[in-house]
Amino acid sequence: KMHNTLNSVFQSWPVYEEVYNKMVELAAFLDLPRFPDITNNCFLHPNVLCMKYLMEANLPDELHNWTCRVVKKTSVGEVDFLTLMPGNKSTRKVKYDVLAAAVIVVVLKLLFLLDDHYEWLLSDFSAERNKNNKEGEGGPYFEFKKWYEVIKCTLDVEQKKLDEEKAKFLWRCEKPLFYSIKKKSKLLRRRQMVENLQNQFGKLSGSVRPDERPNPSSFQLSWSEENTDGSCFHGHSLKGILQERRGLFAAINPDYWLCTVKLCNEKLCHRLAHYRGVDFPQSYHFVLRLFSFLLRIQPSSIHEEVCVIEHKLFNKKLYRKPKYKTRLRK
Repeated sequence: KMHNTLNSVFQSWPVYEEVYNKMVELAAFLDLPRFPDITNNCFLHPNVLCMKYLMEANLPDELHNWTCRVVKKTSVGEVDFLTLMPGNKSTRKVKYDVLAAAVIVVVLKLLFLLDDHYEWLLSDFSAERNKNNKEGEGGPYFEFKKWYEVIKCTLDVEQKKLDEEKAKFLWRCEKPLFYSIKKKSKLLRRRQMVENLQNQFGKLSGSVRPDERPNPSSFQLSWSEENTDGSCFHGHSLKGILQERRGLFAAINPDYWLCTVKLCNEKLCHRLAHYRGVDFPQSYHFVLRLFSFLLRIQPSSIHEEVCVIEHKLFNKKLYRKPKYKTRLRK
């Protein structure tokens, strides 16, 4: 009965927030000491994770300089902020991968605005410059529209594969536990019969399952600059959307729109910000969808972290008492 109960209970993947909260509660319950410091060289540091997800999202390498600037400006790369201290309720626990994805989203908003208008204007400008660009004048200018088309096509294919894998997934362990010697042979014969039927149906449908598992990898999407189809954007330049000011490169457009003007009370709402896709531009929703697929989490989790970073980044402007009425755009 226990064996059947275990097989029937776990029929879905756990939610990211539930696993994370249980981890934090367990660390506090065990009264664990302060975890090892997370420095710039650690894999969990946002600068390192941003580099990884920029590569996986097929974005230009030059964006990493901007993510590092945002990390430094918002102080989310400090050791005391990143290092887990179980039982300390005064500090907000860091979700490292979500933090890195949110930093990239904020940088994309800083440079491209993601308001369903400005990013397409920049893309048309870059496309025109690429047509007139002669050979030997550096890499091509980054075109947001072309990147969107490549990523959307790849994302749709990978999402379909993931949905099929989930539908075919067998919620049984490879090495089951047997609580009765008498039932062991019977269960093994039944298991073998099920596997044989699955292989036969797989051959008929043309979807034969591989005998060997692929090598594990932390990258779900890989892009090679050696491809001749132009689907890799790692070496593309951001010169078309930047201008130099006082020795530093800044975005041509100084505007920025906030996801939320005021954060929610986490104790009452259980979230610092709420997300509905229809309330935001489609470009912003698409970027959240991309990183939610890579992290296997809901877009609302990334959106919440984006709002927190924005409030850290524009803290002085948000909470300064205005003399006159101001717009929400910064």
